[in-house]
Amino acid sequence: MRVVMTAGMVFDIREFAIHDGPGIRTTVFLKGCPLRCSWCHNPEGQSSVPQVISGGGADRIAGAEYTAQALANLLNRQAAVLMANEGGVTFSGGEPLQQAGFVAEVIDRLEEIHVLLDTSGYGSESALNLLLERVDMVFFDLKLIDREAHRRFTGCDNDSILRNLAILGKSGVPFVVRVPLIPGVTDTDNNLAAIAGTVRGLTDLLRVDLLPYNKAAGGKYRAAGMEFKPGFDELQPLNINTGIFKGANLEAHVL
Repeated sequence: MRVVMTAGMVFDIREFAIHDGPGIRTTVFLKGCPLRCSWCHNPEGQSSVPQVISGGGADRIAGAEYTAQALANLLNRQAAVLMANEGGVTFSGGEPLQQAGFVAEVIDRLEEIHVLLDTSGYGSESALNLLLERVDMVFFDLKLIDREAHRRFTGCDNDSILRNLAILGKSGVPFVVRVPLIPGVTDTDNNLAAIAGTVRGLTDLLRVDLLPYNKAAGGKYRAAGMEFKPGFDELQPLNINTGIFKGANLEAHVL
């Protein structure tokens, strides 16, 4: 069934991406996210409306409205190159589940291109299921298992995230769990062990990717006219403990 939604808000379209899924990809960054992660490296993706980004001696607008057909047309023009390089299209954010109807409508208009959903998992079950019916693969960010710690560092609890992870685990769609390693926050042995225990045994889990903290976040906040208050020590050495995952018989990579 085709979903009808007039338009969606996109803050970037990145071509020739090599870290957003298999092969060479075009990544569409949807604007708007309910989370306010202390370490967010795409702060221009938080607001659902266009905003001015300053830097490099010139201003630019982050946020452009696309109809589903217009965005699908743009992506379809790249289909041959993407498929020739075993790649496809990745929908990231922001949070794509916030514009699930729009994303579904775009996917319905794509040629036979591999489609990946990159999500925090924060959203309604109906939004997730709408996209799981259409995508070939999922990157699922999993940050903190402790509910109160999750609320402290992201502004939201993780109830819907864990619920949606369970749904994904039974969906038959292959997925990768991605863990941003934030010093003293998500990289603790206790949190990594809790993540390993949560994802162990989930059907179609391909691996766990550990993503070291990106120190570029502060500069991006300033460019967006936003205040950067991480609430953790950026200079603290990271605890990159892949052994916890290996001990749980999980494949873990450090990106």
